[in-house]
Amino acid sequence: MSTCLLLFFTTIDAHAEETDVFQKRMELYKKVETVTQIPWYYLAAIDQYERSIREVRRDLPKANGTIAIYLRPQEWAGLTNPNPSDKNPTSIQFFNGLGADGNGDGKASLKNDEDVIFAFANYLLSYGVDPDNLKIGLWNYYHRDKTVGIIVGKAKIYQHFGRIDLDGHAFPLPIRSNHSYRSTWGDARGWGGRRIHEGTDIFADYGVPVRATNYGIVEMKGWNRFGGWRIGIRDINNTYHYFAHLSGFAKDVRVGQVVEPGQIIGGVGSSGYGPPGTSGKFPPHLHYGMYKDTGLTEWSFDPYGHLAAWERQERIELRKARGR
Repeated sequence: MSTCLLLFFTTIDAHAEETDVFQKRMELYKKVETVTQIPWYYLAAIDQYERSIREVRRDLPKANGTIAIYLRPQEWAGLTNPNPSDKNPTSIQFFNGLGADGNGDGKASLKNDEDVIFAFANYLLSYGVDPDNLKIGLWNYYHRDKTVGIIVGKAKIYQHFGRIDLDGHAFPLPIRSNHSYRSTWGDARGWGGRRIHEGTDIFADYGVPVRATNYGIVEMKGWNRFGGWRIGIRDINNTYHYFAHLSGFAKDVRVGQVVEPGQIIGGVGSSGYGPPGTSGKFPPHLHYGMYKDTGLTEWSFDPYGHLAAWERQERIELRKARGR
């Protein structure tokens, strides 16, 4: 078999496996929703939040099952349970543990996906199934307002699209536009005090459309004396995408709005470095930043590699479309 054919079949197998994983997750979400009446999109949002933080945290084990929700053994069995590996639902309940039997085999196992997601849903069920009470349950579990906000935002994204396979991307400017950029993350900045440049500057003509790069939800929109007119969008992987120095916003963009890759959210400008309305202190460009939330803090990382990959992929897709 040639290398090309091997690569072709490997790609198909990987795509099929990924599709199968999404299907398995959705089946579990819907199954637990039927039993608990907790909307599947909240369960999906919690699972994806946990999956994302486990990928970037060293103090949490990597997810190796279909469901990524992590419950510590002592939480599962009960803090006062002398047997931290307890799988007996009755004794776990006696010691106020979260562990539960989700698949009906008479055991509550931390290694069973159905047991884990049912246990977390059962915990939330003690607060109620309406949005306000679900928020209370989430806060009492995570004790962090930002985490609750991120999960609720993810739930809104999943509910809006009705599916969970939302990993598409788009370059922030139209591919055919005249633009240029290089890796500028970490460069020194002097305006407003000593600080580093937390993003990549993409230079383009004034007014060139700026597009959402991921499926996400608008968390922030407004003016900042450094960034001018700017928008912040949170995607399903806990990454915050920051678009700054805009000339203005698309007329229908609002905080809390769900967006998709390629959707126009504003235009390239030169706003910022002063009070509201200040513009023209530098050439028009888009400042694009990416920030990862870990469940404990949020930190900036270099977006250049992602931008280059998204642009390259979009150009490949355009060439394929022309060849049809």
